[in-house]
Amino acid sequence: MITPSRPVQAFLLALFIPAMTPTLAQAAVAAPLVAHSVRAEPRAEARPETAAVKIDGAAMLRHVQALASDEFEGRAPGSRGETVTLNYLQDVFKKTGIAPAMPDGGYLQNVPMLYMQSTPSLSYAPVGGKSVTLAYPDDFIAWSMRAERKVSVANSELVFVGYGVTAPEFQWDDYKGADLKGKTLVMLINDPPLPDPKKKGKLDDAMFGGAAMTYYGRWTYKFAMAAKLGAAGALIVHETKPAGYPFDVMRNSFGRGNYGIKVKGDTPGLPPVPGWLSLARARDLFKAGGHDFDALKKAALSRDFKPVPLGVTASIAVANAWGDMASHNVVGKIDGSDPKLKDEAVVYTAHWDHFGIDDTLPGPRSKQIFHGALDNATGVAALLEIARAYKALPPARAPKRTVLFVLTTGEERGQLGAQFYTRHPVLPLAKTVLSINLDGMNVWGKTRDVILSGHGKSAADDLVMAAAKQQGRIVKPEMHAESGMFYRGDQFEFARAGVPVIFTQGGVDYIGKPPGQAGKLAQYTAHDYHTVNDTVQPDWDMAGAAQDAELLFHAGYRAAQEASGPQWKAGAEFKAVREAAAGK
Repeated sequence: MITPSRPVQAFLLALFIPAMTPTLAQAAVAAPLVAHSVRAEPRAEARPETAAVKIDGAAMLRHVQALASDEFEGRAPGSRGETVTLNYLQDVFKKTGIAPAMPDGGYLQNVPMLYMQSTPSLSYAPVGGKSVTLAYPDDFIAWSMRAERKVSVANSELVFVGYGVTAPEFQWDDYKGADLKGKTLVMLINDPPLPDPKKKGKLDDAMFGGAAMTYYGRWTYKFAMAAKLGAAGALIVHETKPAGYPFDVMRNSFGRGNYGIKVKGDTPGLPPVPGWLSLARARDLFKAGGHDFDALKKAALSRDFKPVPLGVTASIAVANAWGDMASHNVVGKIDGSDPKLKDEAVVYTAHWDHFGIDDTLPGPRSKQIFHGALDNATGVAALLEIARAYKALPPARAPKRTVLFVLTTGEERGQLGAQFYTRHPVLPLAKTVLSINLDGMNVWGKTRDVILSGHGKSAADDLVMAAAKQQGRIVKPEMHAESGMFYRGDQFEFARAGVPVIFTQGGVDYIGKPPGQAGKLAQYTAHDYHTVNDTVQPDWDMAGAAQDAELLFHAGYRAAQEASGPQWKAGAEFKAVREAAAGK
């Protein structure tokens, strides 16, 4: 095992440190616990939508200010920032009266991780031609999650596999039974954008969700298919619009080191060397083998497409430094009040982790910390206040099903904490009727609408619509569904394990705000997202976050009370998983 470099060591500090002296964190834990922070106002009616619960935005803000302070050091897994965060979260649960959920009587679920720092090189050569070396990380990104000093793919044949999709329900198979063992696959991001035969200029909603990305379009699916087929490597061609983010996001994420759940052998769902190619370098590579990238991309839009050998070989070498690391989910619960339903669960999740410290950045310490205020101290704050709202309910209104509150680690590194939880759940996933994820709350004021990601996949939509109607709001589907937000958070791990999920993204029709308010999120994404600039801002209006937290409280509460939980709708890619778990 290689000792990680100094920036990496910051992420691998010992977890257990002496108890904190009185600090901002401790003060913030106590501050929101005053009686007025959440008001439960029961009425005579027994219907769940009539239990008027109010979430206090000021209490949420105090949580965010603590979690996103310098003291929490960017909340990186395995760092001192994790220890401070775990202490804070457990303290809030204890003072709120949320019981520990783990079998050992504690709140912490151990999540064994592997931290990997990969330094790759990549060159390619057409048959009989000169070798071309690409620049990392500008031309390509590659890594390996194998705990080996060097992972090499030498003179591997490059094969273009279109979108890399096998989808029987659409009679689609990009692989056509080709033997791809030991080869390196080159594939396109997102789903095949198939035109609607009846509506010019629109995509066919009957195929791969039309403009909405499906699981087949996500890089996680594509790498998993490459691993399943025994490929030595897989390179996804990056294009900003279909990916939903610029190439810089790849550099800042995969290029700074990677985490994985510690397992024996190869990491599930990844070939030995996964990676990304910039669009410009992909065009050059195709041309070197005598192919036109745009022509092959167009050919990939046909069911008749077959894998195309590019007439190019690639050699990829990855030098690895790694370290074992212990991280943790924090899991609390409110036991169900109904003897027949208490062994079933509604699960709320929010990830506590962010990117920690990069001490190679210029400026003072505060400018080297990835504070993660919006992403995702706001989601954590919302979960903590929702938990308090449940606990504040009178006994007659207590949830019939058990409600679990899971604060996850490693979301920023591939939903690792949620992935681990779904493999090791507190209550069986077959008896988990709903998962609600909170990630990046609306901090710019109340809205007349709410955006529901994954709209149309399950009857959980009805829970959101009922809660929104109670607030006088309307539910809208994701506006930029091609970004695939449904597949980019902890909710996805529950969904692909078969559990119906809810993930909302706030609204865009702001109440009493200037016209430019709807552009705040875009500004945040362009300038602050996953940077050291993600800090608490003076123009934040937490009324919007509180409004959405109330909506998600009511949606979850309704699921906890109803005779049966929501089901996946016909055509949802996760329906079969749920049915298999139920023995259908």
